Formats: sequence, C-alpha cells, structure tokens
Amino acid sequence: MRVLIAEDDGALRDVLGRGLLEAGYSVDAVIDGTGAEAALRSREYEVAVLDWRMPGLSGVEVIERVRGAGVRTPILLLTARDTMIDKVQGLNAGADDFLIKPFEFGELLARLNALQRRPALRLDNELRCGDLTFDPRSQQCTVSDRPIALTLTEGAILELLLRRSPLVVTREAIAHHAWQQTYRTAASNTIEAHVTRLRSKLRASTAEIQTVRGLGYRMAKR
Repeated sequence: MRVLIAEDDGALRDVLGRGLLEAGYSVDAVIDGTGAEAALRSREYEVAVLDWRMPGLSGVEVIERVRGAGVRTPILLLTARDTMIDKVQGLNAGADDFLIKPFEFGELLARLNALQRRPALRLDNELRCGDLTFDPRSQQCTVSDRPIALTLTEGAILELLLRRSPLVVTREAIAHHAWQQTYRTAASNTIEAHVTRLRSKLRASTAEIQTVRGLGYRMAKR
C-alpha cells in the first residue's frame, strides 16, 4: 500500500513517515503543495495525507486541482482549523476526511484504514436523487426547482447521503462527516433529530431518507 504525505513541518513529516512505514505502507513524502499535486497526478496512491497550510499551494488548493483532473485518491486533510466553515470549505474542495492538530498517530492510522474501506465518492458538483438537487459548493438545495433552506449540518448530512446513494451510511459515518472532531460525542438521538428535521424539509421530494434498522440511513427514490 502506497501513501503520499505532504507536510512542510520536517519533524512531523518524519514521524508520520516512520510510523506509516512500520504500519506496512510504502511512503512518498513531499514538502509543499506543488510537489503534492505533481505526485497525485503522476502515480496511484491508496491514500494521501495533506497539510492544509503548505508553501506554494495549500492543501485545499491541491485537492481542488487534482479532483478537477479526475484524481479520486482518498485524501485526509491535516489542519489546525476547526470551525464548521473551514470544514465545509475543505469538504467542498474534495477532502474525504479531516484530522485536527494536534492528534495521536493511532487515530491517523485508523482514519487512513477507514478511508481505504469506503466506497469511492462521486465527485459531481451537483448531486441528484429524483427531483432533489444539492450543490455542495454553494450549499444550495432544491426540490422540483424550489429552494430549500438547510443548516450547514443538514447540508453535510445530505451531501454524504447523496454521494453514497443508494448505499447505507452508518450513524458513525454521518457523525464523523457532519461533526468532525466532536463526532465521538454526537449521540445517536442527536443524529436522529437532525435527520428528522432534514426529512421534514424534504417531505415534498420524490427522494427520501430511509432508515435501515441497526445500520443507518440511505437516500433513495420513493
């Protein structure tokens, strides 16, 4: 398994490289965004770890460029940014997951393993199911061309369900995607409450959020 690390902090880059080598990965490491873009465009990786703030191109800029070029490598974005607006920006650019600095290496390894198990996300700018349309970049949602106002959390949940449709999305995956660094404290009833409100807003749509007992939710046509 080959992983790309793009990190300008030499000490952190060395620690990650040694740890991933010990975990059985083959590691390529670069020190800036330009090198990261070139590497992702030129060879196949099972997963990539990009720092948000790097010389040349930021991690988000790298992701936007390689996603635009059709690169589907799962990407974990390392960042000290922890606001919802920052998360939305990174996810809209095409990041698959976030890890907030500082972090434990064991958590990074677990997230990389999880990313490799996920089905590949569709990279469409506009996501559809029935008469429901959602644009992750603008956060605009419509049902039969009628605009639907969503909160950022509702938008994050809807985006994940649409990208994985018609597959089932676990509650843990929803919590991880919508709440990021606090996902472990996102109780099941909190997730259910947000899904219930989202369902209510989409009740006129031909698309519906279905509950799969014991597993999670999926988006499907009625």
